[in-house]
Amino acid sequence: MTRLPVFAALLAMLPCAACAQTVVSKGNPILADGRFYTTDPAPLVDGDTLYVLTGRDIAEPEVNDFIMPEWQLLSTRDPASRKWQHIPGFIRPENVFAWAEPARAYAGQIVKGADGRFYFYAPVLEKDSDAKDRFAIGVAVADRPTGPWKDAHPAGPIISQKLPVANNIQNIDPTVLLDDDGRAYIYWGTFGQLRGMELERDMITPTGPETRIEGLTGFFEAPWILKRKGVYYMLYAGNKAGPDSDCTPAVYYACQAWGTAASPLGPWTYRGVALRPVSSTTSHAGAVEFKGKWYMAYHTADAMGGGHFRRSVAIDEMQWDDSVSPAAIRPVVPTRAPQSAPKPTRNIAGSASAVSSNVVPVQYWIAALNDAKVRANPLPPEMWGTWTGNNPKQPWVEYRWKEPVTIDGSRVYFFADQPAGSGIGVAPPAAWHLEYWDGGWKPVAGAGSYGTAAGVFQSVSFPKVTTRCLRAVFDASGTGGTFAGVGVQEWEVLAPRPRVPAAPGVAASGCGKN
Repeated sequence: MTRLPVFAALLAMLPCAACAQTVVSKGNPILADGRFYTTDPAPLVDGDTLYVLTGRDIAEPEVNDFIMPEWQLLSTRDPASRKWQHIPGFIRPENVFAWAEPARAYAGQIVKGADGRFYFYAPVLEKDSDAKDRFAIGVAVADRPTGPWKDAHPAGPIISQKLPVANNIQNIDPTVLLDDDGRAYIYWGTFGQLRGMELERDMITPTGPETRIEGLTGFFEAPWILKRKGVYYMLYAGNKAGPDSDCTPAVYYACQAWGTAASPLGPWTYRGVALRPVSSTTSHAGAVEFKGKWYMAYHTADAMGGGHFRRSVAIDEMQWDDSVSPAAIRPVVPTRAPQSAPKPTRNIAGSASAVSSNVVPVQYWIAALNDAKVRANPLPPEMWGTWTGNNPKQPWVEYRWKEPVTIDGSRVYFFADQPAGSGIGVAPPAAWHLEYWDGGWKPVAGAGSYGTAAGVFQSVSFPKVTTRCLRAVFDASGTGGTFAGVGVQEWEVLAPRPRVPAAPGVAASGCGKN
């Protein structure tokens, strides 16, 4: 009888080999049908096989939280073939680390050690810790990338808010480099705090002390260390935001930025952006050389039913510019599997470029105005807004088409966190109206009533108008010179008859003086 629990524990450490399945992907994301969401990719090369360790998102569509119970494994011998092996349920934290809580499988990495074994660096929640933040980094070891895995340090994590020295950061997103001389280095951190440290030759024991990694402009999280031609490169999720940022216009989104150093622990120098923001707010990537080519694995929200907390791994070639020193990472151009032909629609907003009267605050993103998405529980960058604490009285947004369009209706979906009439926060506007360009800005004549309630589309119809520019002008809620912000999730512009949507708009010149 006493052998049964032991046998069950051994089974728990084994990957779900029987669950392995062959997937022939149509392109990016690799798993696109919505049955399995993959996230936080960590590529690994062993022999003739490219592996990608991923997490698994299982959050419901309107849940804004990371629900990640396990890690998964993808592998291929040829990315161009689009043929992958997928092992779901590859590792669960509680099945490997006796000291870890279940169902918190954040971004980890598998690294091949100098001894030929494989080391898995995993951020998990330490269940018996009294630390303010219980995320800690453990290490598991296996003879093969597919396992079985066992805790390489059963006494507990190797890094936490108490080990090897006290810190007050969230200890997640580990990345490890085994250098050419056999020395190993680990880096980790989030929320703008990046740490680095050497490990002993056993790949497990920290040497300490921690080094604060600085010089990487806009660092937010998700470091990835690599070395090429004697130069150390760090990829990371950057979110230095602003209208003129080379990274991202909105703080909730991130780019993949990169920097270089001449030695593992720096000093580091920011170099640029390797991947612009994708469809998911988070950005997490890893890069490896495989059979003479470099690849970047990253995640997006592009799978069926995907979202910011239902992400899926993509992979594209990463190229270098060796004409400069140090060699530069050329910006990765994301690819995507062929999509079904769009259905005819009256909404032609997607073919326009959008501008607004205000400098959009960094928590919002004007691109959300015509992305054809409305959510019951949106994040701030999923809307355009004006809230800064000093809000304009009459802001406007404008669509610009390259060629004149004929329209006879519009719909606006307002967002608000304050009631109508409020002069604080974001409230429904007191009123709004449409104007079109015809040698000057003119109110749309014969329009129906302009509803202002939030949380539902407000529709207006009018006699046909042909124009190249259309404005929605808002009278902000409030009195006495104090006004609430205005927030719009989606603004549609309707043609008289459905038609196949044109390609997404490119920047078009304005109509008259703004």
